[in-house]
Amino acid sequence: MAEPAGSQRRSLYKQVGSASWKEAFRQGCLERMRNSRDRLLNSYRQIGSSMPGRGQNALLVQEVMEEEWKSLQSSEYCPEALAQLSLPMDLAVLEEIQQELIDQEQSIISEYEKSLQFDEQYLSIMLAEWEAKPLICPVCTKYNLRITNGVVVCQCGLYIPSHSPELSEQKLRTYLEDSVNDHSTHCPHTPEFSVTDGTEEKPSLLMYCLVCDTWAVIL
Repeated sequence: MAEPAGSQRRSLYKQVGSASWKEAFRQGCLERMRNSRDRLLNSYRQIGSSMPGRGQNALLVQEVMEEEWKSLQSSEYCPEALAQLSLPMDLAVLEEIQQELIDQEQSIISEYEKSLQFDEQYLSIMLAEWEAKPLICPVCTKYNLRITNGVVVCQCGLYIPSHSPELSEQKLRTYLEDSVNDHSTHCPHTPEFSVTDGTEEKPSLLMYCLVCDTWAVIL
């Protein structure tokens, strides 16, 4: 069973000598950065993309180092280190630790960006497949709809004259999905579709639900 983070840090400080407490501080900073992944990514999502240059690589570095330094100062498990806290820390040591934290921070951000790119590529593939699938007639739910010059027809006998020459399968698919999704927000039942007889006006495609007694004009 893994030791809690605090116990691991105390173990490091228990073992320190006159010089190795700096290594303990370094390890504590790296551990604290690993445990701050969610906080780092939240900061990156909020301001990372608007920060120019190297600023993107140091979102939490200073904060992590200050937190670990305060933790070291308040430690009751490190008398050898406390005895040396009044001495100035070697600037080169601080810069080395800072650079390690910057590298670790950038590694976390790069991993997150790769994950985002994968999600975007997956979504693009899914959308391409979705658009490539034929549009099933919502009335008969058996045959594919065909749209030519805005006229919607189906083998089942559905015929809706052009309401808009710009109508495409993609647009009609979006109309249908939006209407079904809107209906699902207040009714769990599946709506049905029909075409008006068009005795006075052009036939229209309707969505209706007998359970919640609602209807909507799709076309």
